Amino acid sequence: MKKIVVLTGAGMSVESGLKTFRDADGLWENYPVQKVATHEGWLADPTLVTNFYNMLRKKCWNVKPNEGHKLVAELEKDYDVTVVTQNVDNLHEQAGSKKVIHLHGELMKVCSSRDVDDPRYQQLLTPDNCEIEPGTLAGDGSLLRPFIVFFGEAVPNITLAAEEVQQADILVIIGTSLVVYPAAGLVHYAKPGTPIYLIDPSPSIGMGIQNLTHIQKGASDGMRELKELLK
Repeated sequence: MKKIVVLTGAGMSVESGLKTFRDADGLWENYPVQKVATHEGWLADPTLVTNFYNMLRKKCWNVKPNEGHKLVAELEKDYDVTVVTQNVDNLHEQAGSKKVIHLHGELMKVCSSRDVDDPRYQQLLTPDNCEIEPGTLAGDGSLLRPFIVFFGEAVPNITLAAEEVQQADILVIIGTSLVVYPAAGLVHYAKPGTPIYLIDPSPSIGMGIQNLTHIQKGASDGMRELKELLK
């Protein structure tokens, strides 16, 4: 069975109604990114940050996977599929994708602020229990914080993602500008000659990438076209 790795960015979830992680104005859901998505912001005002992610979670539970998410999940009928996503939502999982690597953390989880990656203190939140009271402590006595890779923090899953891309027979990139590192560097791990499909309406990205087919459409329309091309 051929292996497909699908790398997705903010453009994947836009059709579901979620704002992109950081728009050109440096705001995320009308909040300055510096205040809600950096370690400095967390230290300065953990209550603001906790409430911001409470709001995002409620919003996320009210949106549904779009057709693009569902078509990615459907690839598993014919291929060994790994999704590597820059998105913090769980829409790939909701759509049925079995193997999802989150590069930038997971909105539906909270963790220790002393050791983000200690699985003992990570909690998965549910739709009817998705808010964290500011000041709530993790099992190690530190404040519970969002399980999000803040700007400037290391991306722990990048090595795992690179290993998956190295093994891919086909690489599909959806809705990412290929400018945010380290995720943008993943394309360079593909074996020479690996067919790469880029689904994104922007005409200017993907320049200089070998074996690239650019499907200049949004996630859902682009995935429909890709399914035809892969037949």
